[in-house]
Amino acid sequence: MANTPPGGPGPATGHGLDDRVPFLARLDHADRTALLALGRRLDYPARTAALREGEPSDHVLLVLRGWLKVTAAAENGYEALLALRGPGDIVGESAALSGRPRAATVTALEQVETTAVDRAAFTAYLQRTPAASMQLLALSTDRLRAADHHRLKFASLTVSERLADLLLELARTHGRRTAEGIVVSVPLSQQELAGSVGASREAVARLLKSLRDRGIVVTSRRSLVIARPDLLRRPGQLR
Repeated sequence: MANTPPGGPGPATGHGLDDRVPFLARLDHADRTALLALGRRLDYPARTAALREGEPSDHVLLVLRGWLKVTAAAENGYEALLALRGPGDIVGESAALSGRPRAATVTALEQVETTAVDRAAFTAYLQRTPAASMQLLALSTDRLRAADHHRLKFASLTVSERLADLLLELARTHGRRTAEGIVVSVPLSQQELAGSVGASREAVARLLKSLRDRGIVVTSRRSLVIARPDLLRRPGQLR
């Protein structure tokens, strides 16, 4: 699977970023190089946990290659998919900065390469690198705004509408155009799709079958091709 580089030529400019711009891409070259030099390489095979909910926080992870999912479990066992994190992203920073246990589990969706920076080294880096501290604060704000937008969708859309919206978002952020349609490069299962839209796996499976029957999507095990994104944008396509 192709991945974008973890860092670009320098921080983005303009009127602001959003939560899709990863942390390392927000740093200038010198600050990014200095941060990565503090860490040690940690790799995770597909479907293994990199961080576990409830564990003590002693390091942050900087993602170099591959994609991870961020999940939290409810008391009844339901697993909600909170976010996807990929090349250039930072994970585990909130718990590391607060000293509290991990609030979520982070799991590799494929082979993942990271740099792990110990909590003490990371906080010392932020203290002596104010530009990086401001970029981390900006990223946290962007993620909060994205979470507010996500909650609004949960309150205002039906499950079928939320699934259509999710598929279009995946096509836009993780899609690769082919002759067959837009191939979503992040390998998500039906259970993970369900966890992202707040539905049961069975409900999502029924909706995906309806889309398959009409040629809008093509699915296989952790593989998704959106053949007709134009139809997903039309109200009432998911029933």
